Amino acid sequence: MINQLRIYEIFEPTRQEFLDRFKNHAARIMADHEFEIVAMWETRHNEKPAFAYLMAWSDEAHMKRAWTAFMADPEWAAIKAARDPDGGPIVGEIVDLPLAPCAFSRDLRAPDVS
Repeated sequence: MINQLRIYEIFEPTRQEFLDRFKNHAARIMADHEFEIVAMWETRHNEKPAFAYLMAWSDEAHMKRAWTAFMADPEWAAIKAARDPDGGPIVGEIVDLPLAPCAFSRDLRAPDVS
């Protein structure tokens, strides 16, 4: 199992639009493509507002297949295309960090029994 942390720079004027789009569309479509979103947060990154989420994958090949399918999903493409480009940017920099567990790390999906 590996995890993946993604951090999206978001902008105050379009913050709620981003959150609504992720909650109502992206997360649902991702689930259709076998994404397992473990948790989501609002945070700050490089002193800017950000949205971060953590995913769990069986392996790197699964992660790559799912991302390819999601990015090619016609519903997701239509949702992105329907946005008014004059509304300002909705996402800035994206940080993508695949995370391979250390041998002594516990599985985040398993209950902690220590």
